Amino acid sequence: MNRPSQHVLSGLRPTGRVHLGNYFGAVKNWVELQDRYPCYYFVADWHALTSDYADPSKIRKATFEAVADWLSAGLDPAKCVLFVQSEVKEHAELHLLLSMVTPLPWLERVPTFKDQQAQLEDKELNTYGFLGYPLLQTADIIVYRAGFVPVGEDQASHLEMSREVVRRFNNFYGDVFPEPQPLFTATPKVPGLDGRKMSKSYGNTIPLTASADEIRALVMTMFTDPNRIRRTDPGNPDICNLFQFHKLFSDDATVTRVDHECRTAQIGCVQDKKLIAEIMIENLAPLRARREEIDRDPSIVWDALREGNRKARERAGETLELVRDAMQISYPELRG
Repeated sequence: MNRPSQHVLSGLRPTGRVHLGNYFGAVKNWVELQDRYPCYYFVADWHALTSDYADPSKIRKATFEAVADWLSAGLDPAKCVLFVQSEVKEHAELHLLLSMVTPLPWLERVPTFKDQQAQLEDKELNTYGFLGYPLLQTADIIVYRAGFVPVGEDQASHLEMSREVVRRFNNFYGDVFPEPQPLFTATPKVPGLDGRKMSKSYGNTIPLTASADEIRALVMTMFTDPNRIRRTDPGNPDICNLFQFHKLFSDDATVTRVDHECRTAQIGCVQDKKLIAEIMIENLAPLRARREEIDRDPSIVWDALREGNRKARERAGETLELVRDAMQISYPELRG
């Protein structure tokens, strides 16, 4: 794992159980990438504090839940590095050093800064930490000298500030960091139960490792074609929330059959919900079994993170040595 340009870095905030939106939007891609690149995946617990600093009581449990589901989904600690952000203090040191060279207007112009303030009106987000979170994200990436960050094509702009910071730093101090490049990955849209984007903040999620009974109950609440009032009315799969899950879980023959039967009113919404629920249960059964194994032995999670933290600190420590030397704040005479 000594080819800096090949390293991949990604992370998620600890919000508890991974839902299907998280899985298809990120974790499924992570599993595929671990066989092709040296990958570092982390729980962004410091980032959780940027908006939830007033009540951090759920972060530790949410960290366990997230990593347990990552392992259930197929992430292998023998193939990738799984770690907790706050356990690698080099993230904070590099964030501090980057803050010395990053112009304040760069942070103020980040679109998500004002967008998130508007969306989360119930929280006081006018803090230094919230303003600086894009710079902490940059530190998260470049402390591993990561060459790639997996994103959907619509998210590529989120990396631009990180690339600007890297160029500015390298201009001052020499070529310490590679510019992180977007690694475009498939990110299918996963609707929530109510048709909006699946998100815990909307309360419209299906947990990745939900039990069979949970899946059946949740699917029965799912919105369908709003124009299909009666069982005998022809449906339109193109605007049906339910049909999107067939595209994610069903084989091609089933997708084609359901599309036809819906349009000709041969299948009703309730019948279709029962069908897709059983297909989802069958597809997700191996993940659920793995999660039950982890629940019986939580040390599987903590052991993976303990070793991952060690590997992450090793890589990040090498980077900080390069940074301190470049910035001429290294004092070898004081070591020993």
